[in-house]
Amino acid sequence: MAASWNASRDAPPEASRLLIERAHEELIAGNLDDRRLQQVRPLVRESWERSWRSRVGPEGAPQLELVSEELDRYRLAHPLASAMDMIRALLLPGSAEDSGVVVAVGDRAGRLLWIEGDSQLRSLTDGMGFVAGANWAEDAVGTTAPGTALTLGQSVQIRGAEHYNRLVHPWSCTAAPVRDPETHQLLGVIDITGGDQVVSRQARLLVDATARAVESEMLVARLRERADSSRPPTPSRSGTGTVRGILHVLGRDRARLETDTEFGERVIELSGRHAAIMLMLAVHRQGLSAERLTELVYGEGASPDTLRPEMVRLRKVLERTACGLIPESRPYRLPMPLETDAQDVLSLLDRGAHRVALTAYRGPVLPESTSPGVEEFRETLRAALREVMFSEASLDVLLAYAEIPEGQNDAEVLRLALEMLPARSPKRAALVARIERLEAEA
Repeated sequence: MAASWNASRDAPPEASRLLIERAHEELIAGNLDDRRLQQVRPLVRESWERSWRSRVGPEGAPQLELVSEELDRYRLAHPLASAMDMIRALLLPGSAEDSGVVVAVGDRAGRLLWIEGDSQLRSLTDGMGFVAGANWAEDAVGTTAPGTALTLGQSVQIRGAEHYNRLVHPWSCTAAPVRDPETHQLLGVIDITGGDQVVSRQARLLVDATARAVESEMLVARLRERADSSRPPTPSRSGTGTVRGILHVLGRDRARLETDTEFGERVIELSGRHAAIMLMLAVHRQGLSAERLTELVYGEGASPDTLRPEMVRLRKVLERTACGLIPESRPYRLPMPLETDAQDVLSLLDRGAHRVALTAYRGPVLPESTSPGVEEFRETLRAALREVMFSEASLDVLLAYAEIPEGQNDAEVLRLALEMLPARSPKRAALVARIERLEAEA
């Protein structure tokens, strides 16, 4: 299944559009018995009436309810975050930037969380408040495909003047709700916005099919997780079993180790040296000789005798809090896999989840560490992130990258973003100023 946004033959004729506009004016004026309203599709007419009774204004941009870090945190934790790659593949195949449509994914409250697609169209839809974090629920902006689809719990198509808000009249949209595959509760909505082509029969089939595919993939993922969790945990030396461990090293000088055991969740902070050791063992799961681990932690020429007392101290720390992660010797290795937030970012990049990966990137790996192995891994992650930004990231992801420390002073990144921006974008002036400043400082 792949989207093909060709011109639609399903658009209403001009006479119908004018009739809808006049009926809309009568409803806004409170003339609910006007005969022209009876010629408007029942689905639209009933939505208009709900909007009017909710005192929704016929003009004006929607309220922005999620912004900045709050939006990033909410998106990262939302159930549909893991489905974004699938949604892109099904609705934005090929080059999303000139696809001719805008794809939006929102939560069950109608707040838009992701906006992707044609860069030129997005620069225009931004003007009506069709942006991430804005509330497009029916009781907030009136009749729209995403808001009305959530209200009715079914896929909906809204053409031009059928929108309640006059600012949205130039656009058409098709949306379908996404439900939890087991509880059937609403999780969110998938919407495509653009010209007449997005309200064709094919468009509705594609959006409906995408929503069902997302639900199926979520169910499969849950079944896999349950199968994994039913396996017996790796026993530790003390007889307790550590089910899961994760090492947080991004943007932190003292790593945070989180473990889930039969006694509950435990969290400890590791010293810089212990953090370097645990990170190297997490990255090199096959194990490391004493000589190689010493080299990675202390540098070339250091003696393994320097490492051994540090390993004794590390084992004592882990004995009190994370027995299942006490390193084994000959070679040094962890008895069970240890996840790291840095490796999670690399995995997201490999899967094409660029936006989620950028959100999950909290800064350099153990930024103050001078251990050669940490420095190498830090640079590997930084280079991988930058390479993806150049080769595959969409404009909005590239602009977000330009705001984090790694991208703020990267003139090449700023120039690429400037090339991708529409000619009349208000963001161009700020980028030009930043580029000129960097060139002057060089």
